[in-house]
Amino acid sequence: MGASSKEQKEKPGDEDVNRQIALIEAALYVAGRPLDLKTLGRIIGSRSKRKVRELARMLMKEYEKRNSSLEVLELEDQRFVLQLKTDYASKVRRLAVRPLLTDGPLRTLAYIAYRQPVSQKQVIAARGTHAYKHIRQLVEMGLVEKEQRGRNKILRATEYFADYFGLSHNPVTMKRQLIRILNSIANKEKKKQSERKK
Repeated sequence: MGASSKEQKEKPGDEDVNRQIALIEAALYVAGRPLDLKTLGRIIGSRSKRKVRELARMLMKEYEKRNSSLEVLELEDQRFVLQLKTDYASKVRRLAVRPLLTDGPLRTLAYIAYRQPVSQKQVIAARGTHAYKHIRQLVEMGLVEKEQRGRNKILRATEYFADYFGLSHNPVTMKRQLIRILNSIANKEKKKQSERKK
């Protein structure tokens, strides 16, 4: 009898597991950005990254079974995100209260993220003087950080930028992801243009 009660304490019941999965889901929903295992562990009260990963993967499988418009993804650097599937995002994007960024600042942000670390001087040369305003906005939003090096200002994308757009924190991996995204956008644009010509 003593051994079985000890086993019950060590192995949480289904109710505990379901509650922990629900807490992970709630955290991912509220954050609206990828969260790492340590953060999710704090939410459910566990230090075991293995356990947190296992629970997050269980949540991921639940979403796969539901066949819903939402999905939970595991990113390369041990982070998880709850997001809209791409098929649905394009159809409902215009319902968002307000876009995060307009076209100009978004292009400036993409330039900085792709070329980081990059001097403000280079960004202005490539994007024009209107980029000063974009950079100020991006810094205020926490998407870009500015570092003074002598007379130069060096710009780079922040971790918040990576989290918001579901990208890796590693600059090399982020660059590869951005290349894939930009190529995908370019291919879609070419396809649209060729369909218009028909």
